[in-house]
Amino acid sequence: MSSNSFAYNEQSGGGEAAELGQEATSTISPSGAFGLFSSDWKKNEDLRQMLESSKDSAKLDAMKRIVGMIAKGKNASELFPAVVKNVASKNIEIKKLVYVYLVRYAEEQQDLALLSISTFQRALKDPNQLIRASALRVLSSIRVPIIVPVMMLAIKEASADLSPYVRKNAAHAIQKLYSLDPEQKEMLIEVIEKLLKDKSTLVAGSVVMAFEEVCPDRIDLIHRNYRKLCNLLVDVEEWGQVVIIHMLTRYARTQFVSPWREDDGLEDNEKNFYDSEEEEKEKSGRKKPYAMDPDHRLLIRNTKPLLQSRNAAVVMAVAQLYWHISPRSEAGVISKSLVRLLRSNREVQYIVLQNIATMSIQRKGMFEPYLKSFYVRSTDPTMIKTLKLEILTNLANEANISTLLREFQTYVRSQDKQFAAATIQTIGRCASSINEVTDTCLNGLVCLLSSRDEIVVAESVVVIKKLLQMQPAQHGEIIKHMAKLLDTITVPVARASILWLIGENCERVPKIAPDVLRIMAKSFTSEDDLVKLQILNLGAKLYLTNSKQTKLLTQYILNLGKYDQNYDIRDRTRFIRQLIVPNEKSGALSKYAKKLFLAQKPAPLLESPFKDRDHFQLGTLSHTLNIKASGYLELSNWPEVAPDPSVRNVEVIESAKEWTPHGKTKKEKPVKDFYSESEEEEEEEEEKEDEDEDPSDSSGDSESGSGSESGDTGSGSSEDSSEDSSSGQDSETGSEAEAEHQKVAARNSKTKRKSDSEYREKKNEKSKASESSSEESSSVEESSSESESESGSDSEPAPRKVATAKERKPQQERPLSKDVFLLDLDDFHPVPTPVALPTPALSPSLIADLEGLNLSTSSSVINVSTPVFVPTKTHELLHRMHGKGLAAHYCFPRQPCIFGDKMVSVQITLTNTSDRKIENIHIGGKRLPVGMQMHVFHPIDSLEPEGSVTVSMGIDFCDSTQTASFQLCTKDDCFNVTLQPPVGELLSPVAMSEKDFKKEQGMLTGMNETSATFIAAPQNFTPSVILQRVVDVANLGAVPSSRDNVHRFAAKTVHSGTLMLVTVELKEGSTAQLIINTEKTVIGSVLLRELQPVLSQG
Repeated sequence: MSSNSFAYNEQSGGGEAAELGQEATSTISPSGAFGLFSSDWKKNEDLRQMLESSKDSAKLDAMKRIVGMIAKGKNASELFPAVVKNVASKNIEIKKLVYVYLVRYAEEQQDLALLSISTFQRALKDPNQLIRASALRVLSSIRVPIIVPVMMLAIKEASADLSPYVRKNAAHAIQKLYSLDPEQKEMLIEVIEKLLKDKSTLVAGSVVMAFEEVCPDRIDLIHRNYRKLCNLLVDVEEWGQVVIIHMLTRYARTQFVSPWREDDGLEDNEKNFYDSEEEEKEKSGRKKPYAMDPDHRLLIRNTKPLLQSRNAAVVMAVAQLYWHISPRSEAGVISKSLVRLLRSNREVQYIVLQNIATMSIQRKGMFEPYLKSFYVRSTDPTMIKTLKLEILTNLANEANISTLLREFQTYVRSQDKQFAAATIQTIGRCASSINEVTDTCLNGLVCLLSSRDEIVVAESVVVIKKLLQMQPAQHGEIIKHMAKLLDTITVPVARASILWLIGENCERVPKIAPDVLRIMAKSFTSEDDLVKLQILNLGAKLYLTNSKQTKLLTQYILNLGKYDQNYDIRDRTRFIRQLIVPNEKSGALSKYAKKLFLAQKPAPLLESPFKDRDHFQLGTLSHTLNIKASGYLELSNWPEVAPDPSVRNVEVIESAKEWTPHGKTKKEKPVKDFYSESEEEEEEEEEKEDEDEDPSDSSGDSESGSGSESGDTGSGSSEDSSEDSSSGQDSETGSEAEAEHQKVAARNSKTKRKSDSEYREKKNEKSKASESSSEESSSVEESSSESESESGSDSEPAPRKVATAKERKPQQERPLSKDVFLLDLDDFHPVPTPVALPTPALSPSLIADLEGLNLSTSSSVINVSTPVFVPTKTHELLHRMHGKGLAAHYCFPRQPCIFGDKMVSVQITLTNTSDRKIENIHIGGKRLPVGMQMHVFHPIDSLEPEGSVTVSMGIDFCDSTQTASFQLCTKDDCFNVTLQPPVGELLSPVAMSEKDFKKEQGMLTGMNETSATFIAAPQNFTPSVILQRVVDVANLGAVPSSRDNVHRFAAKTVHSGTLMLVTVELKEGSTAQLIINTEKTVIGSVLLRELQPVLSQG
């Protein structure tokens, strides 16, 4: 069994249990369905007897049933003593199931588990990797401090195990041991450091998770493994990718300088506003142009393919990495992937939308092209609707606000009241942020005040109150209208908002304000506390501005408030009385009472609730909750100066070179015979200039011509080969990075030139690979692992080839070109336009083979013929009522189209049914599906009353029944019309012999064949009836048949020329079978559905 199959078993404690539970369910007795009334002790007694049996089959059956119980969520802990006795069983299957059970219950039954600890220790030496890993899992599940030394020893041994699955479990055990005894941290860090050097993709994710739990601050452990983790990232299992990406995001924020420096120029100028000009010049002189670290670029480049992952968590992790560490100009690539995730389930949508809401505040341009993706659907839950509203508000601007407001009008009428209220708040935010639509939004909200829905009215009042604070002098009529709503609105917040508005504008509505106070004084005792406070404030403001009318009324309200049950209202009453009613005890503040109450209040700032979430890392629990969760690791600020990049260089280990067979083959083979003298000189100069580069780079050119077979496997190497070759990979990566830091530009140009020429050599050698494969097959085996290790450090495979001197000379004179690789991830820099290479001459043997092929066989026997029948049926294109007197009908004449071979001919008859002349009839705007083309008719100058004219058009329907939408226009009007072809008119008849028909039909079987059986009256089975009915539906040609009960028809599609073979075979009685053979299975199935009812009708 491959070790990859165990990658997901550790995701949950009962992983194997869930799988085995399905297998075991069939063995559970039917009485389990009535577990509520059955006696469990009898069942468990039966299981105990089976576990104590001497037969392995009975024990295995019992363990399957027990694991099945666990998978169903039933408690099987009372069977622990009976199960633990079988831990030493010699049967592998029983032992596996026992360990599955023990992992589940070892923590609950610690004392009994301790009795078998010696057995677990022996199992750590078992030859089966599954047993070793399961024993370690059970041992780490026993949460007893006394066995910490035993666990520590077991983890150390497992970390050096030959099986990557066991090493993966050792990484999982590190976290469990650390939570049990944090004092073991230093020893565990040593094990983590050892496992971080592991070359297996199976271990990488688990050990990084252990690193994050035990010592997330030990960044020094990552330095030497950084490049390896970046390169292994694509091959790690999905949940490991998530952990590694989050860790590398934190690492990048500590080791690289900010790529946003150039964008922050304005902010720097604002900060240095008070600096002198000389100081500014000095600072600008010190600033160096930003150059991205190659390791920084490596991380961004290697994570980009993961945006296409099927796992939403991986896509979200890459998105947050791009958001936090990539240049702002490159972060836009994540928007399309995030929008794709909105097709997932609602839980994924909720998290993704929250992150998009945070992003859209700072960078609107990223998501503006996908505005329609955030429109609310009727099936969305309320939480998704409100988040989409939030994003639409953030994306609103002068260009799209009119579209959004029309959308919001629909949302306000929603039956979901919470969503309708949120929409009204959204309209208020748009009105406050975009001045051009403030009045429009305000008028719309005033119209909502007449709604029958109280919640909508109340929310509208609250939003209008906030908007009126911005320009109160202009809207006196709105305030009067809102004052009348006090009789109907009962929502406390809305009533309080109206009272506050009247109090603030009491001088603008001098007649209404006192009357409102009088009405509210009557109902003061029954009002909500929030409304009572605003009544007190209104009374105080009117007392100060219009004391003649409201003095006694205000004192009455103050007396009511003095004895209110709520102490807030009592305190407010005492405060207001002392402030506005002058007496002997009044202090100095009473002189300024009017300024205090009627001061100009600042307008409220309507902000997004996601504005302050950007300080949390995207995609984390803390960001979702907007609270710092336990275990959250904050992103550090970018360093001013980048730390020494050489710490990520990996030393070249001499012992690693000794066992590499590639070096030996290099010395033994006469390489010089394959190169010209000028090339040797160039290579010597390159080696002198690039001394720090790994020697294996320059030796790669010495591989044999048969390397095309081994080179093709470089991009998809198996896990075992990647483990064997990663030591070479690490050394290669480290040496490359050193050279990049010393002379980036020179080295890049050289390596590109090398890889390009080598890849061209490979393509030119493919025709001769068969000759050299027999001579040098041994070198392929020796160099395969080395070629994989060299290609592992770069994401782009560069297979190397040996070419003859004759072929190499013209390649030197030819201009260099950049070939496009299958996984060309380095697309952040402009790529030069590829230069077309001359096609190599064909070998004589290949020419002879091509001459022997007869490519025109089908065309000689399958010829287009004239239609058997032309139907007179017409279809309505434009009704005379809709066309204001112009009527249009169309039909299909089944003739070859004069405008193009791939077009279907369409005849349109235009009739003037009005009493006036219609002028300039022509085709206007066209809205055609992708790929569809239309050749329109020439404009008709005029059409007399009761006149009629027939014109021809050609339409390429691309072998589909999609509608062609266009405008039929006159001098004065344009009418939208649609033209949809019947599937039978997409065909043109062909003439062929019965032998050729059977031959073609034999090649179009399986998925290319659709059939149906139908019943019809015997009189409808005559050849003439069948022929007439078939050709009436489809433009098919009749094929001669040697059997009376078999009728054959053939055609080909107009666009692609694909054959369509129809067979009607009469069976005994009144049944018949209809068979259609074609590569266009969609057209075939549609044609079958149309022919079947026609043939079966009486």
